[in-house]
Amino acid sequence: MKLLCVNAGSSSLKFQLFEMPDEKVIISGYFEKIGLEDSFWNIKVNGEKIKKSKFIKNHTEAVQILIDELIDNNAVKSLDEIKGVGHRVVHGGEKYKESVIITDEVINDVIDLTKFASLHHPGNLAGINALKSVLPKVPMVAVFDTAFHQTMPKENYMYPVPYEWYLKYGVRKYGFHGTSHKYITTEMQEKLKKKDVNLIVCHIGSGASISAIKEGKCFDTTMGITPLDGLMMGTRSGSIDPSILEYVCKESKEDISDVTNALNKKSGLLGISGFSDCRDVEDAAKRGDDRAILALNMYNDRIAKYIADYYIELKGEVDAIVFTAGVGENGIVAREEILNRLSPLGIKIDKKSNETIASFKDVNEGIISSKTSKVPVYVVPTNEELMIIRDTYELIKK
Repeated sequence: MKLLCVNAGSSSLKFQLFEMPDEKVIISGYFEKIGLEDSFWNIKVNGEKIKKSKFIKNHTEAVQILIDELIDNNAVKSLDEIKGVGHRVVHGGEKYKESVIITDEVINDVIDLTKFASLHHPGNLAGINALKSVLPKVPMVAVFDTAFHQTMPKENYMYPVPYEWYLKYGVRKYGFHGTSHKYITTEMQEKLKKKDVNLIVCHIGSGASISAIKEGKCFDTTMGITPLDGLMMGTRSGSIDPSILEYVCKESKEDISDVTNALNKKSGLLGISGFSDCRDVEDAAKRGDDRAILALNMYNDRIAKYIADYYIELKGEVDAIVFTAGVGENGIVAREEILNRLSPLGIKIDKKSNETIASFKDVNEGIISSKTSKVPVYVVPTNEELMIIRDTYELIKK
């Protein structure tokens, strides 16, 4: 059975075509800068990478190019071979605790939930609508970033604000990157031969979140009502004193949306150092750039503090700490700096092992803690697309 996985952003669209249940990727691709004059796309098929470019007006046009690439590269002989499409959707609110077949009701709910995910849902919806127009009879599945976190106890997802805000407006912690956290949890259950695992999963990339997994389920997570909360990230501030917003609005004469936009797109590593990519910040720090050094110290400190916080939440009963996503999988220096800060908890790094594991090296996963470490520390590559397609496959089989 051939199933298509789609992750559509505001100006991008990633896809992979899988053969299920073998979980084999037949072809994959990534469209970037949709709607801009310098838009382009990359295709990977049979181990070969191909880059093409032309103006792509919108997601509908990107999807048509996607379909053409599937046929031109013999990934499918006809569209009838595609039996389902799995879509990443950022926010499912309280209603969606698991993946679902997309109906008109689901689409209307996603539209309504755009108030929580205004940066992401327009792209998610554009991808869904574009695929529905090309494959109108093919069942489609929504896989929500928030779903995995809906097992959090109320004391962990509620904010200490007027209770009617929760009742009237849905103000609570929802969490994100749930598809990645679920995938890593599943992988660790297999590695440790234990279903009721207690984990601290660190999804550290340009966007970043950490989850406390208790007995195989999400117990707490760093992101909140939106992905802006929690850790300092590439361009996001993470948690700050909320009174800063009113203060800056008054001082700058900007409105709340301008200041919130700055917290989402001009803060984090970028705001402090001038660089949003951790690799660029590390390079600048090596050159002695004071702001880059400051940014890294802030970044690594906050990650270590949340790990320590969740270690306490799990009462010290932690089967493993896991690093994943871009920085988690490749940030050799960042991992070392973070784990060195956790030495008071008895967590110790094996420097040599840490330096040998990255996706650009021969070994892309393994244990980076020493044999005397109180908690083993793993690097495990995430695979959100595979998690999306697994859910899609299970729902379509039913």
